[in-house]
Amino acid sequence: MKIDTIDRKILHELKRDGNLSNVELAKRVNLSASACLRRVQELEKNEVILGYRVITAPEAMGRGFVAYVTVGLAIHTKAAQEGFERAMAVANEVAECHNIAGPFEYLLRVETRDLASYKRFHTEVLGTQPHVSAISTLIVMGSPKDERG
Repeated sequence: MKIDTIDRKILHELKRDGNLSNVELAKRVNLSASACLRRVQELEKNEVILGYRVITAPEAMGRGFVAYVTVGLAIHTKAAQEGFERAMAVANEVAECHNIAGPFEYLLRVETRDLASYKRFHTEVLGTQPHVSAISTLIVMGSPKDERG
């Protein structure tokens, strides 16, 4: 599917507010409601739009402490990576888990209530993974720009 200027405007508006009515979206991108709806449906059908989300306030959800954590593995086998990924998939504190290139194998976005909760996660979850050889934590002090959807 080729994405044109109008599709880009639609995507921009939906990224800003995925809860827009079709009528309001059509007004913002200068289309009729029916043409706009067809385009949105086509973007969904072609998996350009993968879904819609609710963005919650981290503090209201008891997740006001955010850290990015790099994790190195001592063993670089497929089994070691799959085991680590399975453990992170079920860890409630892990909001994102990325397999990355560079000096570490993984980059995690970890969200907890506070520093003490993070320490528990660091010790009882990350620290108990069999092939973890290095953990480095970067604490988020503020997010002046955050465009995750």
